Amino acid sequence: MPVPKKRHSKTRTSTRRANWKVKSKQNLSKCSQCGSPILPYHACRKCGTYKGRAVIDIKSKEKKENKEKKEK
Repeated sequence: MPVPKKRHSKTRTSTRRANWKVKSKQNLSKCSQCGSPILPYHACRKCGTYKGRAVIDIKSKEKKENKEKKEK
């Protein structure tokens, strides 16, 4: 098994590791219903749809405020 003969300097080590960082950005797409940016293969956080159909029931702030007023 080969073993390095001499120690690598800190500069040489850090220049080699400089390319480890991920440089690409996330690919965001637009929701077909509301147009907000979403991650691919994820349901929309604002309207709760995935591929054009409702998957998650999102409670809006207006609905919450109406319920609080009714309870009082």
